[in-house]
Amino acid sequence: MSIKPEARAEALRLRAFFEAAGARPVEADILQPAETLLDLYGEDIRARAYVTSDPLRGERMLRPDFTVPVVQMHMADGAEPARYTYAGEVFRRQEHDAGRPSEYLQVGYEVFDGSDPAAADAEVFALFLDVLSPLGLRAATGDIGVLKAAVLGLSTTERRKQALLRHIWRPRRFRALLDRFGGKVPVPAARKALLAALERGEDVFAKAGPENGLRSRAEVEARLAALREDAAQPPIAAGEVEVLNDILSLKEKMPNVVANLGDIAVDLPALLPAVERLERRMEALAARGVAVEALDFETSYGRTQMEYYDGFVFGFYADGRADLPPVATGGRYDALTEVLGRGTSIPAVGGVIRPEIVSLLRGGAA
Repeated sequence: MSIKPEARAEALRLRAFFEAAGARPVEADILQPAETLLDLYGEDIRARAYVTSDPLRGERMLRPDFTVPVVQMHMADGAEPARYTYAGEVFRRQEHDAGRPSEYLQVGYEVFDGSDPAAADAEVFALFLDVLSPLGLRAATGDIGVLKAAVLGLSTTERRKQALLRHIWRPRRFRALLDRFGGKVPVPAARKALLAALERGEDVFAKAGPENGLRSRAEVEARLAALREDAAQPPIAAGEVEVLNDILSLKEKMPNVVANLGDIAVDLPALLPAVERLERRMEALAARGVAVEALDFETSYGRTQMEYYDGFVFGFYADGRADLPPVATGGRYDALTEVLGRGTSIPAVGGVIRPEIVSLLRGGAA
């Protein structure tokens, strides 16, 4: 489906709005190195992106988003602080929803500024709220950093914490791990038998047949050692699991959630820095004129579609239009700058808007 002129005009209008707010317009190549994206997301991204091969440059992907190439550009030679905006096509495969376009426009605004992260969060959100205000959208907010702090505060092994952190963005897998680490579900029969064989000193490799898999013997041995180590650990305390479940279930107006998290932090002190960041952000939002007392906040928000965000997350939605994807999404991605900056990082926050949807809701034909 071709992109309509009305949507392109909307994209230019949105980009001009962000330029007026102080952002420098930038471009990004349509063909992006596949290696970078595969390192970030793993092989799963192949199901969502268009992949091709260049005889000189190797495997390439049609640009699935702008954030990654903009971060790469900034980390390579950008001065700080910096604000960028862009507008252009992105490409996503839609194997399970033939009604959604595989090529569409994105307009974005990205802020690289470590002087006051709370103020930068508020700046980005307030600008999106302002430019989208004529549409009467519902705003949703959350903070992945709260969940990360809660996991890191658990009284369990570092290996278990890291396993949970890796799957924060996969709620079902996260729940399965939490249930297993908390002793709520029994050890799978196959794993139980394998552990018993290891305890008896059996050579499990002798029964496994020829070595023809992708993992080396050393990697398999390391995995077996990790399984034995984990089996020897006690379950995560029921009280801590309950506290984490309480955090996951919080969904209220922002001030109420912040107050509830403050109470929870009494029993989970590791949560306190995250709560203090929430309080500073709430103050910064209020200073920007955002009615925080009416702003929805959900601690689990952003866990299914915002994999590289690690702090504040937000989205704007057209109520009554369940057929439409989010009009805009965004958040903080400090960890991404460290990965793409090869160890050098800078606090960063930004977001993207879908101009076709804005045009549609404004009455245009998208």
